[in-house]
Amino acid sequence: MSKILTSKQRIMAFLQLGHILQNPDEQLSSLIGSAKQYNAWFTPQSTAMAIHAIAGMLNESDLEKWINTNSDEPIKMNTIGLILAGNIPLVGFHDILCVLASGNKALIKLSSQDKQLIPYILHKLIEIEPGFKEQFEFIERLKDFDAVIATGSNNTSRYFEYYFSKVPHIIRKNRNSIAVLNGNENREELKCLGHDIFDYFGLGCRNVSKIYVPKGYNFNAFFESIEEFKVIADHHKYNNNYDYNKSIFLVNMDKHLDNGFLLLKEDKRMASPLAVVYYEEYESIQEAEKELSANKEGIQCIISSSELSMNILPFGQSQRPGLWDYADEIDTMAFLRGL
Repeated sequence: MSKILTSKQRIMAFLQLGHILQNPDEQLSSLIGSAKQYNAWFTPQSTAMAIHAIAGMLNESDLEKWINTNSDEPIKMNTIGLILAGNIPLVGFHDILCVLASGNKALIKLSSQDKQLIPYILHKLIEIEPGFKEQFEFIERLKDFDAVIATGSNNTSRYFEYYFSKVPHIIRKNRNSIAVLNGNENREELKCLGHDIFDYFGLGCRNVSKIYVPKGYNFNAFFESIEEFKVIADHHKYNNNYDYNKSIFLVNMDKHLDNGFLLLKEDKRMASPLAVVYYEEYESIQEAEKELSANKEGIQCIISSSELSMNILPFGQSQRPGLWDYADEIDTMAFLRGL
């Protein structure tokens, strides 16, 4: 049986990995520049942002707290099958990190959309601490596993639920993030909301796809505050989505607002198409909270400066998760330690 690294060894290795990611070497810089050749959405800016976000997670105080919290040293290495998403760069890395940090082994099925970055990072980790070599393996087909963490669409999740029903599992589905405005936000807050909407082109489940606003809300200040994000329209795939959705709204005579790179449409649905954000007016903040509570299964995070009775993030923070910000609010570390 492979010798399991101590928590101290794991923390020290992750810490060094964080330093390497903060200061990309020639190979990583090359990967950042070339990622768009494999996935047009993985621009150098988006890829560098994802790497920087992971590097920020891997700091000493957070790692020590996260790995040592209620943690006995594992005595058995379980094998965890991971089916990763590829909608934004390195989106599956946190699940890998959880498996490695908990002393288990990861069988990693990479997304076809994100096959270059994760292998680079994990091979760097082996250079730092060779003991991790026994803790992961890249595979095309899952077999011989003790548990599974799989991420997919609402459609594939039904297949996953059936296929992995006999083992402990976490199955992730589509989710969206929501912003709740009260009308008193300043320009800086609204600009930060622009990051929540546009970072990674709005492709992540942590991106805001719907905004709740007070009745009669005027969007002028919002549009003025996000003006600097207009360069997003220079990306051909994003612009194609913007043009397509604008055409649909015009043909259907759907009432909407348009600033040249983002469409706003009043709609009760949570998940909006790319380059579109839905909005809904509320009479009272309590009414908005009731609506959010009714839809909580489909919500990843809520962005607001208002005091709400649910977990909220400040503007601009949706795509800067910490080690404890688990997808779908399922504590992955607790799941892994409970096996």
